[in-house]
Amino acid sequence: MSEERVVEPERDAPSVSPSSLMDICSPSISSLSSSYISTHHHAYFSSSSSSSAVVSLTPPLPPSVELPAVLTDTRLTLDVYQGGAAALPLLWGSIPGALRGLQYLRLGSEDKPGLDGALEVLPHLTELRSLAIRGHCFYDSQGDPLPGLLTTLPTSVSSLSHLMHLDLSFNQLSCLPPCLLSLPVLSSLLLCHNHLSALPPDVGQLSSLTYLSLLGNELVSLPPSLGQMKALQTLDISHNLLQLVPDEIGSLEGLVKLELSNNKLKQLPESMGYLLSLRELVMYSNDLRLIPHCLNKLPLLKIDVRDNPLGRPPTPPPLPPTPDQAEKKVPELHLGFNQHSFCVSSAGCHVFLPGGAELLFPPGCVVTNTKLEWVEKRPDRKWVWLEEHNILLSYPLELRPHGITFLKPVEVCVPYLRPKRREVVVQRFDGQSWSTLPTVLRRGSESHSSHPGGRPARLACSTVSQFSWFMAVSRPVKDSCSVTPAGALLVSSSDPGIKLHFPQDSTAETRTITLQVLQVSVPDVQALCGDPQASASPLLCLSQTPSTHFLQPVKVQVPLPAGVTGHTVDLSCLHLLHGDPAAQTWTDITPQVSLYVTHLYAIFYITHFSWYWLWYTTQRCVSGVVRKVYQRLKQFKVQFLVLQRKTDPSQVMLQCLPSDKVDSRVQSLSEQYDGPLPSDLCDLLEGEQFFAGFEKGLDISTERPDCVEGRLCFVFYSSLKNLKEVYICSAQGQKGPVRGQVSFYRGDIPNNLPEEVARKRKGHDSQWLATFPLRLPALNSENNFIMEEQLYPPLNLGDPESGYLTEVNLLSISLQIGQDWRLIGINLGLSYQELDRIQYKNRDNLGALVLDMLFHWARGQSSAGPGAVSRLVTAMTESGRRDLADEIEDIVSIGKRKYSESLRRVGLEAESSSLDETQR
Repeated sequence: MSEERVVEPERDAPSVSPSSLMDICSPSISSLSSSYISTHHHAYFSSSSSSSAVVSLTPPLPPSVELPAVLTDTRLTLDVYQGGAAALPLLWGSIPGALRGLQYLRLGSEDKPGLDGALEVLPHLTELRSLAIRGHCFYDSQGDPLPGLLTTLPTSVSSLSHLMHLDLSFNQLSCLPPCLLSLPVLSSLLLCHNHLSALPPDVGQLSSLTYLSLLGNELVSLPPSLGQMKALQTLDISHNLLQLVPDEIGSLEGLVKLELSNNKLKQLPESMGYLLSLRELVMYSNDLRLIPHCLNKLPLLKIDVRDNPLGRPPTPPPLPPTPDQAEKKVPELHLGFNQHSFCVSSAGCHVFLPGGAELLFPPGCVVTNTKLEWVEKRPDRKWVWLEEHNILLSYPLELRPHGITFLKPVEVCVPYLRPKRREVVVQRFDGQSWSTLPTVLRRGSESHSSHPGGRPARLACSTVSQFSWFMAVSRPVKDSCSVTPAGALLVSSSDPGIKLHFPQDSTAETRTITLQVLQVSVPDVQALCGDPQASASPLLCLSQTPSTHFLQPVKVQVPLPAGVTGHTVDLSCLHLLHGDPAAQTWTDITPQVSLYVTHLYAIFYITHFSWYWLWYTTQRCVSGVVRKVYQRLKQFKVQFLVLQRKTDPSQVMLQCLPSDKVDSRVQSLSEQYDGPLPSDLCDLLEGEQFFAGFEKGLDISTERPDCVEGRLCFVFYSSLKNLKEVYICSAQGQKGPVRGQVSFYRGDIPNNLPEEVARKRKGHDSQWLATFPLRLPALNSENNFIMEEQLYPPLNLGDPESGYLTEVNLLSISLQIGQDWRLIGINLGLSYQELDRIQYKNRDNLGALVLDMLFHWARGQSSAGPGAVSRLVTAMTESGRRDLADEIEDIVSIGKRKYSESLRRVGLEAESSSLDETQR
């Protein structure tokens, strides 16, 4: 089944792992052999029917589904079309011999009658190894996922003694089917997104389980017998209602990964210290205020504790609202990309913007009907300034008119991309400077998913009284507290080993303290220092308001650098460095402070706040080396791609990617593009500007707004796309094949480069980043490239006078569609059946799938009359892809302008105007 069909949980483990298991155990659908069908053709099929229709199947399989593709000797896949489960009893009645040896079976559960019939057949399939009965495989006419209707399993399922993998996700299970406790070799069980409120007391009988996922249920507790699952390696009980974890969980001696996020946990049992095999503990978004000391016994354990009130005192429960304060339901307004203005009345409104953003206007925020506007643009380096180590996660959202004041706070929710172990905040631009707003993170409304059937967008929400610009930014977690004359304790939420102790009378006035922690890569430190034993602790960034010195020394505890303990440390090699954030200079202050170590920590005392960094090095600690390491903390290792379209070498794609995303990107583009290997690693800062220039016989279209003097301007944002599609041609006077190059560089191109330097493209390190070769083949007598025949026949939409799109334009557009292909196809007027057929045909190749969808629509426009281009623009806009709509409009606009210019050059425009005057 194609991954695009299923609404997967937020993390990969619950959904991908079992699918991967099935792929390993059996061949993929695309490679299924039809040998069995052809061998038994005369036994099971009529001579007059095709090999994809069983005689007794009523109704038969859909025309787009071929039986050899869903049935092999050991595997039957019936979740590739809606209502597929109903085919199982029909197949059993017609060809039982072909089903007795089945080992892998997949069913959809959206059709209740068909599902009931399939469940009656299951006990006969005694050789089954893997069984999936899932909901959310298909969508209704509004694009919403169809829920699974499975409520239980028949007791006879216990006869499936060979069953190892069972997936019942996205169904209506309210309790664990008792028959599962009798499956002797069941090792992988997925019950994600059901309605389980409790597990049976004897669930420990599932002693063979190694993987158990209960994600997205309604569990409030876990039975003690859970500790009997000695073979369990992965346990996912996230997104439930758990308040406690039983002590017996400490008996799961083989447990490697434990997911507890998004529950209501207030504490963890000390018995978790016995989980010696545990390597990953995920427990963000709970109510934990303390991390048990027992977890310190597990040195290889990685813990994710984001969004927990660690170190904070308990908060009193909120007072119940009075009847006057009860919330009133406000009307909803869903906007499309072509609707940039809307009205809000005194009744309030919940506005849903394309792409996932939401605006909540409470009742009474305005007195009279007020017209408001919104616009989302690409970030402009001139005014999107980021603080140290901040990362841009969204496009800026402008709300107009600026400065309008509301009577009640308005909630602005900006959709953002998922960061890694960092906090997300909303920043606001008032026209002169950026400021950070108090931010709450949540999921968007279920009815407002940016993709049909997809999970709602992640939202960063803030309340404001005035409109301006807003964007979502990730940054190192900021922990803060207020220090009074009575003293205080501040514990880092990103590293609980980092603590600040403020003694009594350290201040005469209340101060606000802020702490940020930056983790450091030890290999980077060693490589930049040239010292194989060098290491560094996390970097502490401390600030306070007001900024006067403390009256009493503040005690600071930090972990010792990696690889160093209190028993092995050589104190002469331990250096405490003080950093000046303004000048970015570093000073060794070890002789000026009282520094002592315990087994795991270093402790020192300070009276003023700045940056502090603990280093361990066997060589002399030089501030210049420390500054170089600090600069590396802010940089991203990136690589460049330059690829030419196989069917049109003049179409060139340029992209800059973080190095960890390059391999997957190259693999996805390899079928449509040719090009050299990615460049060597370079370093770029978030928000840094760089350029690309074409040289040696190549020219680029200079009509792009980001192209200045033949140079393309890029701005690098690590979480956003850094992609340009350009068209190149031979420079004037060039004949025959052209070999040139494109170079990426910072700043201006150096002038008067010697030929040998230009050829080898070795410039100053601060300017040149990478160089790639490009080649344009020779032209034939018809001014076409001499190359292989195009994959798709020539296809034009529109006409020169009103602007047209060529097949090359469509190929360029298809490259950027990606996972939005299905929504775009729906808005183009393609039926769900056509989209299902296209998806099944290209189930292993997203690029081919998108091309097939777009060209299938385009070929149908030849007889649909004028307006094909405008229909395509409208479909992109309604699908939330305003970027593609703008690109299409730019292409058409350029085409119109070139057509008019060509008319003027040959004098036809004047002649046409004279004719018009004569007719008048």
